[in-house]
Amino acid sequence: MKRRLFATVGVIAVLALSACGGTDSEDTASGAPSTSASAPMASASPSMMMSGQFGSGCAAVPTDASNPGSFEAMAKVPVATAASGNPLLSTLVTAVKKANLVDSLNGAQGVTVFAPTNDAFAKIPKADLDKVLADDAMLKKILTYHVVTTQLSPDTLAGTHKTLQGDDVTVTGSGTSFTVNGISMVVCGNVSTANATVYIVDSVLMPKS
Repeated sequence: MKRRLFATVGVIAVLALSACGGTDSEDTASGAPSTSASAPMASASPSMMMSGQFGSGCAAVPTDASNPGSFEAMAKVPVATAASGNPLLSTLVTAVKKANLVDSLNGAQGVTVFAPTNDAFAKIPKADLDKVLADDAMLKKILTYHVVTTQLSPDTLAGTHKTLQGDDVTVTGSGTSFTVNGISMVVCGNVSTANATVYIVDSVLMPKS
């Protein structure tokens, strides 16, 4: 009887241990789907960087791909046309049209454009801005100073670069933080258009000559 009792107890113990092992295995297995389910959230941040744009100002750009001001839409058309759909750049677009530069900018290939926001133009006293807008030659000089003759990625942005106007611009910084000529911050960078890379800035650049 004692042997049978011991045998029964032994069997029960083995079954209990097996059951515990099965529970651990099931917990591990059930943990796997949980880990897998969280994976897309973990990869969301890297995937957001795939497009390459950076800067706090990018939040104001429309996210609907059908909107002409969205990054997706801008990438399909040349730079002057792309800017015309972006709500941050309406004053710039008005100035470009006034200076008859739409065709020139749309026809340029492999350029970089520093595009001042509406707020950047608003920093200029109204009387001064009206004077510039009324002087086509001066307006053209200022606008072409915002266009670099080569296409710059964020990795090659820092440095001194020749503009269409003839003077140089100097960009300092790295990563996702850049300043042009020591005064104008890039608020939304690495925006692609069909013929240019655009860096939206918070101050209007003025040529030296």
